[in-house]
Amino acid sequence: MSDRNTSKYISLILRHKPETIGITLDEHGWADVEDLIAGVNRTYPLDKEALERIVREDEKQRYSFNEDHTLIRANQGHSVPVDVELEEMVPPDVLYHGTGEKYVPSIDVQGLVPKSRLYVHLSHDYGTAVKVGQRHGKPAVYCIDSMSMYNDGCRFYRSVNGVWLTKEVPAQYLRKMQKGDL
Repeated sequence: MSDRNTSKYISLILRHKPETIGITLDEHGWADVEDLIAGVNRTYPLDKEALERIVREDEKQRYSFNEDHTLIRANQGHSVPVDVELEEMVPPDVLYHGTGEKYVPSIDVQGLVPKSRLYVHLSHDYGTAVKVGQRHGKPAVYCIDSMSMYNDGCRFYRSVNGVWLTKEVPAQYLRKMQKGDL
């Protein structure tokens, strides 16, 4: 099995379904590394060296170890209620959100909502948002007036891997990008 498949499985466990392998996350999303390895091993071969490699080489930097590498957690994207100890930050003037074209009618009416996740995920650049949108079919990208949101009292956080997070983005702060907008 590839590291990619194993990484996707680890992501499922650490973000959404720790019970799949019989582990629990603490209130900050941390799981015991040995318990994770033992549980994943029932489906995919995994040892400490492979886990270290997966965490180190993950292009999206989805995971973090604690200082002594005895605990691991997903950096963001949880649907299970955890506090990953995000620091509130002042956002850049604009952020971007990539999605599939099929979601545009709903977003135009209700804005961006986290659905099953704890936060809406935002990108700091247009190119990243396009890549995210492509995962959902034909991409659509929204430009978010994040500074106006912040000035109006909305809170923003940035995960350790650079993804910007907020609870929701009301429609009045969104502008759907068109070709040639950049």
